[in-house]
Amino acid sequence: VSEEFVRQRGLEARAVEIVGMEMATDVPAALEGKSCIQAVGFDMTKLAADKLYKKAGVSAKDVQVVELHDCFSANELVTYEALGLCEVGKAGEFIDAGDNTYGGKYVVNPSGGLISKGHPLGATGLAQCYELSSQVRGEAAKRQVDGAKMALQHNLGLGGAVVVALYKMGFPEQQQQKAKL
Repeated sequence: VSEEFVRQRGLEARAVEIVGMEMATDVPAALEGKSCIQAVGFDMTKLAADKLYKKAGVSAKDVQVVELHDCFSANELVTYEALGLCEVGKAGEFIDAGDNTYGGKYVVNPSGGLISKGHPLGATGLAQCYELSSQVRGEAAKRQVDGAKMALQHNLGLGGAVVVALYKMGFPEQQQQKAKL
């Protein structure tokens, strides 16, 4: 909705802004190459994430909380790297350092990820959107990530497409005023 709509209805303290969103599809190497990493969406995820960060004028370092499509544990590691959460080849070290959970650099899948939802086809993206909106609003209860200001969403369908998006509060000053009440 427009800023005017939000202001007219006094919704500033709850308005979440989609900072940017990018979609990419499989590159030829995903189907022609011999790399399983390419086949599970590394290249298309990296392409979409790089475009998103550039257009939004941010980097992965500006993000505190991530909901990513963790369809398989190995795919989650590949996705950490493709999203720029860690260097390529360093996902194991990233996990060992605790940088993917509370107290680390990022909190990944505070909702519990796909396994907690039974991998609901179609509903995955909506569940991620809800979780990230709750996080930046400070309304995620026991799952709340301290200081969550920027959130990153990653959703994909293998053999097809990936969407990445960034979320933040649309009127952060209003949220701060609400918190003081």
